[in-house]
Amino acid sequence: MAYATVSSILEQLASIITQEKQDYVKLVVGVDKEVKMLRTNLEAVQAVLLEAEERRLKEEAVNDWLGQLKDTCYDLEDVLDEWKTALLKLKIEGVHENVLVPKKVPFFPFSCFNYKRVHLRHQIAIKIKDITKNLDIIALERENFLFRPTLTSENFEGVQNVSSMDVSDIYGRDAEKNALVRKLLEGGEQVRNLHIISIVGMGGIGKTTLARIAYNDNQIVENFDERIWVFVSDPFDELRIAKAIVESLKGSPSKVVELDSLLNIIRESIVGKKFLLVLDNVWTEDYRKWEPLYHCLKNGLYGSKILITTRKETVARMMHSIDIITINPLSEEKCWELFSKIAFSGRAREECENLEEIGRKIVGKCSGLPLAARCMGGLLRLKKHREEWLRALEELNRSEHDILSLLFLSYQLLPSTVQQCFSYCAIFPEGYRIDKEQLIKLWMAQGFLGLENNMDMERVGEEYFNDLVTRSLFQDFETDSDGNILFCKMHDLVHEFACFIRKNELLILEVNALEGPDRDLSDRKFYHSTLILGVEAPFPLSICSSMKSLRSLLILYGVTNYQSMNEIMPRLFGELTRLRALDVSGNIWYENMVLDIPKEIGRLIHLRYLNLSSLKIKELPEVLCELYNLQTLELRGCADLKSLPQGLGKLTNLRHLVNEGTSLTCMPIGIERLICLRTLSEFVVSGDDNGDKACALKSLANLTHLRGSEVDVAKEAELRNKNLLFLNLNFEKHAEEERVNVDREGERMDKDELVLDVLQPPLSLDRLEITYYRVSMIA
Repeated sequence: MAYATVSSILEQLASIITQEKQDYVKLVVGVDKEVKMLRTNLEAVQAVLLEAEERRLKEEAVNDWLGQLKDTCYDLEDVLDEWKTALLKLKIEGVHENVLVPKKVPFFPFSCFNYKRVHLRHQIAIKIKDITKNLDIIALERENFLFRPTLTSENFEGVQNVSSMDVSDIYGRDAEKNALVRKLLEGGEQVRNLHIISIVGMGGIGKTTLARIAYNDNQIVENFDERIWVFVSDPFDELRIAKAIVESLKGSPSKVVELDSLLNIIRESIVGKKFLLVLDNVWTEDYRKWEPLYHCLKNGLYGSKILITTRKETVARMMHSIDIITINPLSEEKCWELFSKIAFSGRAREECENLEEIGRKIVGKCSGLPLAARCMGGLLRLKKHREEWLRALEELNRSEHDILSLLFLSYQLLPSTVQQCFSYCAIFPEGYRIDKEQLIKLWMAQGFLGLENNMDMERVGEEYFNDLVTRSLFQDFETDSDGNILFCKMHDLVHEFACFIRKNELLILEVNALEGPDRDLSDRKFYHSTLILGVEAPFPLSICSSMKSLRSLLILYGVTNYQSMNEIMPRLFGELTRLRALDVSGNIWYENMVLDIPKEIGRLIHLRYLNLSSLKIKELPEVLCELYNLQTLELRGCADLKSLPQGLGKLTNLRHLVNEGTSLTCMPIGIERLICLRTLSEFVVSGDDNGDKACALKSLANLTHLRGSEVDVAKEAELRNKNLLFLNLNFEKHAEEERVNVDREGERMDKDELVLDVLQPPLSLDRLEITYYRVSMIA
């Protein structure tokens, strides 16, 4: 992972120098010597990083050295980003303020800078010199560890056409599966108490897989009125579990914030119904936490069942399990069957026979754990040569053969670029339903997919994701009708391992209503954080003051009545100025409170990913258009948002504008400058009342990289030249006009027909939707 970070910095450094030469601008002067020294030291350090990563687990001193390198590299990345952003700002302001950067001038003169620009370039120079000194010390310290230089080019071969192959089949578990289904189906009058069944076994043994197979069995689906699946984990949060049960029963999130009220809703909702509730991955042995739910769930019909998965038999007995099914390791033959299905997928028979002897020895190291067999099978599926299989076996012979050692081997053999993408997944809570598109955008925001001028970053992200799928590091896939993966999860042990890799820079912070005063978080330097707010939980303002190094902040499940977010957000945006990804979407701050995005958002100059979806926002500040590095702006479901900032065209790095479900009346002038745009969910064509503030549809002609778009009408947009996959022609706004002027109905329908006549969809189109065409909406 460190190797990829250093490689990225070297690329950024080279890119900035090249950009200055191309634009005949010398923004930061007096640092030529330092820049040269930076490159020398980075290349020297890079040469030993592969061995350092291997030794970090067993040698604390090496781990500390890598930590110092990581901190310095992050600081350097931010300084280079400031430098690059200042260059970009000069270029953009030259267009928008008619102050063109002089051509063929070797040095951009002082007189053309205002005071802030002079101060900025001076600060950048000072930071570069300080970082050079730190990196010089780190480069010298590497000699103490006697590393062997192992430079590599690490050519990554993308995995094409990966399907979400179902490797969760039951191997050697037929008896357990049949017994479980039989126990779930039995019951009725003879089982008077709440029937609780527990599956018990060590991590990676296949408890959740067995439960999932039974949960989706046709007999089970037909036998129960309600089926509910809740991932529990540690700690046992009664409120969150109750909310998840209510959401499943009602089909939508609940705004109820009190445990007793939620329990009453559950109690009333299951009256007269036979239900199956699965509580996956339970750890607590405290009966007081379980008791309120236990009594609440007694209200269902006889025959209702609760199925628990846990690693500890004491948990099963605490929860009054009537039946306990203990899962033992797979036989070696069944483990081989699972491994070979994955590892030999797509190989010729002769090749499989040549590798079988080594493969069986590797399976012998998996200790009968299905997760280990899947991970090793996924790892070796991509290894083409016998020598590579032998090296993997040698590594296993040196390891302790536990599941974490096997996962570490699989991780070590990932390309370093994919390593950082995998470990970043630790930012999601355990059991989280990961949106593949969001994940790729977050990788992109952190710079894992290459420099901003790489037009194929999304494709690279797709290849990295497919590689992780192939190695069985994701599971529980949800796909579309064509088999494309939309969502996935990580096994709890795989997630635990990802957290271990990022342990010194990741914080998942849970805050509940009973939380005391803000905790002091200044004792460690965190770079990525997920904040999970409980019901009526106070917002931890310590994040703003103590965690200023944060690069990612995801705020999940937020429901707070403690402080107005309109008071909190200025501090949030004003102090966490190193953020590259910020997600505050879908949180319920106040049910009817309109949020004002403060001007302090303009300080987030490093921001690449901003997700404000489903928030009550009426407008966005113009200063948002100074976030020149922004790649993704998510506004999905912001129903009160009626306009976008007029300076939107300055966001020349914007690649994804997701604005479906808003109330936009037009698109701002300048959108045609967003030539990097890949996603534009809606393009709204305005009426005459928007005048020169609105952008005409023909502006789409310049946006040649668009991959998908929903538009109200399609005319003069040269859609035939786009790489569109999905097109929605929505004539709803035309139909609404009839409510104002009934006489225009015939005219409007003729206009709709004309639009369809001029439309020439591109050959790349997979799906075309036409809605409200020639439909009258007169009340």
